[in-house]
Amino acid sequence: MTRFLKDSILFLLCTYISAFALCAQENPVSDRTSCVPVRTTSEEELAFGPGEIMDFVLHYKWGSINTDVGHATVRLDSLTFNGQKAFCCSVNGRTTKFFDIFFKVREDFRSWFTRDGLRPLKFTRDTYEGGYEARNTYLYDWNPSDPHIDADIYTSKMGDVSMTLPLTPCTYDLPALFFFARNMDIENVEPDRKYPMTFAIDDEVFNVYFILYGRETIKVKGIGTVKTIKFAAKLLEGEVFKGEEDMMIWVTDDENRLPVYFEAPLRVGVAAGRMSGYDGLKHPFTSLVNTKKR
Repeated sequence: MTRFLKDSILFLLCTYISAFALCAQENPVSDRTSCVPVRTTSEEELAFGPGEIMDFVLHYKWGSINTDVGHATVRLDSLTFNGQKAFCCSVNGRTTKFFDIFFKVREDFRSWFTRDGLRPLKFTRDTYEGGYEARNTYLYDWNPSDPHIDADIYTSKMGDVSMTLPLTPCTYDLPALFFFARNMDIENVEPDRKYPMTFAIDDEVFNVYFILYGRETIKVKGIGTVKTIKFAAKLLEGEVFKGEEDMMIWVTDDENRLPVYFEAPLRVGVAAGRMSGYDGLKHPFTSLVNTKKR
């Protein structure tokens, strides 16, 4: 297997976990007014609820190669965290048995965030990527006089490190950002405008943005025909990605805002992912126009 295919597998798993955290930027996000507009973050009005489960299939296309390379599951539960009503999101991604032979990937993310306001409380990451290992634990301190993240980090490259990371009103870990973005207020999101947010991973905090393109009806293998809202993000040119290309993301055009499909060009081939199953949705799946018979 080429290095590009290895990078593609890793990219697919990490991207569907992050979903909306797509492109690193240089300028920091300093206040909540810069964040994406949301309908409300009160628990009653959220797009999701405890018991929701989403399954995804991760795909790679390059020449004669057209194959599924991995899968991921996102699960949301409710609990009490240090006396606060909270959600706990778990995200598990892995390569298929066949591709384990070439480049084994296991991703386990867990995020705790408040049920009112979706403010992150704790994040853990346990990662194995073809021999590279990483374990993160973040505790969010929202003290108004000194907001920060207490981070305990291990990677197989640098060992154990404890540090303090900056924390702003728009800072999330990847799973928390995934759910926050699903609650966006589409009617007040301006088309073609870049909306910045930040997320923490390992020993860094990155700024990200996404762009609204509009509405589109698409066919999703194994699900059916779905009315969607289409988003894009500019990808940074590098060893894996083509330059000046967009990653496209389609979410359901209903109250659930489910990410049903994404596609991104790589330097070699195309990375794609699709939702393959779901359970425990808070709202009816009204954007599903035609169900795929299995």
